[in-house]
Amino acid sequence: MRQGIEFQEMTETRVSEPAFQAGRRGDSARGDCWMGWTPSKDGNFDLELSSKVEVLYGDAIREMLTNLAKDVGLEKGLLEVEDRGALPFIHKARLEALAQKTLGNPDLRVPPEESGASIAEPIRKRPRRSRLYLPGNEPKYMLNAALHRPDAVILDLEDSVAPTAKADALCLVRHALHALDWGDCERMVRVNQGELGLADIAALLDAPFHLVLLPKIEDAEEVQKFEEAAGDTPLLFMPILETARGVLKAVDIAEASTRNVALTLGLEDLTVDLGVVKTPEGAETLFARSFVVHAAKACGLQAIDSVYGNVGDEEGLRASVREAKALGFEGKGCVHPRQIRVVHEELAPSAEQIEKACAIVEAFEEAEAQGEAVVSLGSKMIDPPVVQRALNVVRGAESAGLLAADWREAKEESES
Repeated sequence: MRQGIEFQEMTETRVSEPAFQAGRRGDSARGDCWMGWTPSKDGNFDLELSSKVEVLYGDAIREMLTNLAKDVGLEKGLLEVEDRGALPFIHKARLEALAQKTLGNPDLRVPPEESGASIAEPIRKRPRRSRLYLPGNEPKYMLNAALHRPDAVILDLEDSVAPTAKADALCLVRHALHALDWGDCERMVRVNQGELGLADIAALLDAPFHLVLLPKIEDAEEVQKFEEAAGDTPLLFMPILETARGVLKAVDIAEASTRNVALTLGLEDLTVDLGVVKTPEGAETLFARSFVVHAAKACGLQAIDSVYGNVGDEEGLRASVREAKALGFEGKGCVHPRQIRVVHEELAPSAEQIEKACAIVEAFEEAEAQGEAVVSLGSKMIDPPVVQRALNVVRGAESAGLLAADWREAKEESES
């Protein structure tokens, strides 16, 4: 086994590329690793490791990779590894992808690291105000994502992953779901379109996550194929409507599976399909957004808005969230952690709205307890839709942590 190769020397003096490769290399691959495999006929196994953490963990990395390589059948050849401080689950994911390519077996598995954190059962009705997109082939964004406290994280296998890196990303996402503690975040995966997406789900059936985002859905039959692929798992679905056809089929798509909990939009692809320019004002997609909200609500699903792509424009994001809220959307995609706080603030009811809603809910509960059909607050009669809106505000404030679950008791104590 070859040891002691300096990181810079190895990356600069390689003469030929290995026959098979996995992972990422270069300055942008912080916290990641790259692996290459060159088969040989002499029956020997060699490992060349260059690591940013050689002094602390070099020997441990060598031992782990040597054992795993032999376990999966990489026994005769040279394994080259460029490590930029990757965690063990990343080493395992990259070796898994490398072995799949080398041996031509996409079903090959390296046992994952387990975080030990429990995962709750999927919940149909839960806050989905913010969903943070994480590129599926870049582990550095995954490691601390839960610290930003989005309602959900989306490990993305589709648009943020280059076609040549799809297999690598799938292995990394599977291992990340097992190895990382995602806290209270709902764990989502955006799979690829069509047959590739069905294969993604099949590969992830043993992974601990809650929901699958189905991209570019245009009819109910596509959803039903994903339904079959999900088997007897409790996975939930969120179809993404990204074409004119998909938008007009929104009701059919919403009703296509009992796994559906929300509909969302992909406005970048939709504007391309419409042949229009996407503008900050959004007039070109107003019909689509309104129609999807109506379709979702008519079918008992949540309506989730698209992302706001300009990360540096906080005021623009606030305006976009306000508009989304006014249209009936309950959440928005986030492409950067700094957007999460803004989305939560703008979707939250004001203190005045919460106070008024609590008063209406109390009046409703009092009338119900007394068997009265009419709800009144002071001298004003309260219509049933107003009561329902107040109930929604109170429930939303409770789930967002803006209103304690025992607010009724607390109010009684303060008044006594």
